[in-house]
Amino acid sequence: MNTRHFSQLPKPYLAYPKVIQGLIFKKPKGEKVLPQVEYVVDSFKVDQEHLKKYNEICGYQNNGSIPATYLAVISQSLQMHMMTTEAFPFALLGLVHIRNQVRQHRKIAVNENLSIACKFGDLKPHDKGLQFDFLTTVKVAGEVVMEGLTTYLSRQKTDAAPVAKPKEEAIPNFESKAVWDVAENTGRRYAMSSGDFNLIHIHALTAKAFGFKQAIAHGMWSKARALASLNLPEAYDADVYFKLPMFLPSKVEFLTAEDKGTTHLLIRNQKSQKPHVSGIITSL
Repeated sequence: MNTRHFSQLPKPYLAYPKVIQGLIFKKPKGEKVLPQVEYVVDSFKVDQEHLKKYNEICGYQNNGSIPATYLAVISQSLQMHMMTTEAFPFALLGLVHIRNQVRQHRKIAVNENLSIACKFGDLKPHDKGLQFDFLTTVKVAGEVVMEGLTTYLSRQKTDAAPVAKPKEEAIPNFESKAVWDVAENTGRRYAMSSGDFNLIHIHALTAKAFGFKQAIAHGMWSKARALASLNLPEAYDADVYFKLPMFLPSKVEFLTAEDKGTTHLLIRNQKSQKPHVSGIITSL
């Protein structure tokens, strides 16, 4: 595997011209293979003002720690450059973020010096195409303090049999914790802190160009908003799946269920009760 080292985190917007080129130059057909490469930022310190803005839009407290979701979000800059610089087999526009998992091994202080590494994980069949993973590792002085898994779906025809889905478990006994009025400008505000200016999140007019009736909330904002509402342990695993789009503006209900030290979470539309996000938080 090739490893490419960076002295600083690449700027997400520098990859956008190559994303647009994907509308003109189509990816070649044939077998899909992910590049065997790892991108590493050897030394990184969080911009605390930037972190404060992220915490504000997501609902986290400025308590001297870095949320694991923040590290997952900034690692998306590495992911973006991996997909636009390497021989990536899929068109970026149209990729669907379907899962995100963060595993925090301990609290991470805002003044700690981090190294951030990202590489491609598995490529698997999906009943709507192909899915692939990014694997992120954050270290402090060689100690792994956070791990992340991000799964995307590329919608396409595939002859491969989909991976068998796990059996459905009993629906937890959810209790409503809050109702959120998610403002129309949430996507724009979150984009300013995350760097994710995907047009489906920014405005209804740009979202309509991609087939959505309104702009939709970032999945990672929804996850962060949920985690910020919980009393998380110092070491935990938070694994969520992104379901139906959350249109902006929207009124949604946040629910949780406790089961033997595990917290189940659910974000759903208050009126229709259709799910936007579901997940499980486990103490480590």
